[in-house]
Amino acid sequence: MSNYTQSTNFATKDALTSGDPLKIVKGTEINTEFVNISVAIATKADLASPTFTGTPTLPTGTIAVTQSSSDDSTKLATTAFVQDVADAIKAALFPVGSIYTNSSVATNPGTLLGFGTWSAFGAGRVMVGFDSGNALFDTAEETGGAADATLPSHTHTATSTVTDPGHTHNIDFGTSGSSATPMVNGDSDNNVLVGTKPTLSAVTSITVATTNASAGTSGTNANYQPYITVYMWKRTA
Repeated sequence: MSNYTQSTNFATKDALTSGDPLKIVKGTEINTEFVNISVAIATKADLASPTFTGTPTLPTGTIAVTQSSSDDSTKLATTAFVQDVADAIKAALFPVGSIYTNSSVATNPGTLLGFGTWSAFGAGRVMVGFDSGNALFDTAEETGGAADATLPSHTHTATSTVTDPGHTHNIDFGTSGSSATPMVNGDSDNNVLVGTKPTLSAVTSITVATTNASAGTSGTNANYQPYITVYMWKRTA
């Protein structure tokens, strides 16, 4: 693409005196100007549906550079403007500190998405929402818990006490009559006393100790919540 450059200044000929050979307009001069104009026109882009070659650029500071991202007109946009808009979208979608996850691709998002610095994040851990009211979850990136925590085997002991209120046993003294064999001393006529006599009252305290069976099982990897494994990355810059 070239601009038209005039070869002959025809206006200067008017000031020359008559008879000066330079005052004459020559056909070759006209022809040269015509060729120059033709070349310039042929190498310019058309106004309607132009086809550009090379690396078209727009002047710095034109409306194409400074226009608003909400402008949906047919104005041209420079690559600088497009890149600024793209960077703004990236920053909005994945600001520094954002977490990116992928269920099947292990490629670093810096390569996969084409921007940012990313580091692998949260290996072997699940994420929990921030909770200012819980000391376990009131700081960003706070960690806790254990994958191999065990539930120890243990027993419970119960003691039962049974108290005997006391009791007696009766002793039978036999039958009446002088021929009876006395079981205890009778009267002066050898008559046998008939009846019963209680023994002394006695109280026995009985203590029963009861132990429950062992409860709980010891083991590792028994405390996981339902989970699914993904690749996680954190944007650091």
